[in-house]
Amino acid sequence: MTKSLVEILTRDLPQFDIDKSVMDEKKSAQDFLNLIKKSRRGKFKIYIGMSAGVGKTYRMLQEAHSLLASGIDVKIGYIETHNRKETHALLDGLPMIPRRKLFYKGKELEELDVQAVINLRPEVVIVDELAHTNIEGSKNEKRWQDVMEILDAGINVISAVNIQHIESLNDDVKNITSIEVKERIPDSVLAQADEVVNIDLTAEELIDRLKAGKIYDAAKINTALSHFFKNDHILQLRELALKEVASQVQRKVETEVSNIKNIRKEKFLACISSNEKTAKNVIRKAARLANYYNSKWYLLYVQVPRESADKIALDKQRHLINNFKLATELGAEIIKVENTNVTRAIIEQCEDRKITTVCIGKPHLNLWKVIVATDTFNSLLNKLSQENIDLVILS
Repeated sequence: MTKSLVEILTRDLPQFDIDKSVMDEKKSAQDFLNLIKKSRRGKFKIYIGMSAGVGKTYRMLQEAHSLLASGIDVKIGYIETHNRKETHALLDGLPMIPRRKLFYKGKELEELDVQAVINLRPEVVIVDELAHTNIEGSKNEKRWQDVMEILDAGINVISAVNIQHIESLNDDVKNITSIEVKERIPDSVLAQADEVVNIDLTAEELIDRLKAGKIYDAAKINTALSHFFKNDHILQLRELALKEVASQVQRKVETEVSNIKNIRKEKFLACISSNEKTAKNVIRKAARLANYYNSKWYLLYVQVPRESADKIALDKQRHLINNFKLATELGAEIIKVENTNVTRAIIEQCEDRKITTVCIGKPHLNLWKVIVATDTFNSLLNKLSQENIDLVILS
């Protein structure tokens, strides 16, 4: 067969190396572009606390006064003093950016004016209530998204949030307080902060502040004391806040200190079924693990024949979509595969993606299902052991 001139000229060339060189060049260019974007981005500081009333807003306003006195162009983008006398007094002398006014359900309401902040370009802007949900019709659904937009514009932001608003801690907070917090921020928002500061008080100090009327109006004090502000609740929330800030510091050290050696780079694979409650628990706890280790993580759903598109119940389909959305918000890459053998599908993904740890939910099975499932579980355990992959069962 006659060969073309191109084939003759290129027959001895290492084609793979050429392709690899092009790929490396593209990756290098993208890395440099990411570096440029990062250097242009504003710095992000978050004050975190175990509950309302610990003094986050007060500290932000104190810092704003210090920055102003140092010649820094600092402005108030949005602050919520909750009519606390000492906090409100700190607004005096601080330049404020007018809020965006809009009507919703017959009432005039106010929101952070993101475009005004970007147009004025202060060096630092104070934005309170990071977990706030914006009024319907706003450009962004959540205030944390407003903050990301401001940071991308090269403006430094100081903000605040309570520990109960962290997405992956939602179940823990609910177990402690019996309250499901509706307004939450993805863990990735906290991970992007350049500095996280915990405003800490003892349980006794916080309760004293509440009783003195420094947190809520007198009419709300007794209700607060008998619900959210119970001593044991405060102690557990305080522990969550302290652990969260400690893990943020550790992650920062591991990311920025280049001479740390011999650390295995973790990669987590969270496996879920169509069981909504178990899946949510696995997602949040796997996200916590990945966040703690500053690691990439994946969410795997293996679609078996009985849950194919034409057989799965609509409510289960809806739960799956919501869980995929939650996992995406918490930083996961979603993997959906069809397979008759769940164990085989998990192992294949572990091999393809160099997974170090597999996370599964605690099975809720009756006796006969346990007997049937034992062989499947043992098979998974043996294969993971052979590949030196850890298995974590999340209860």
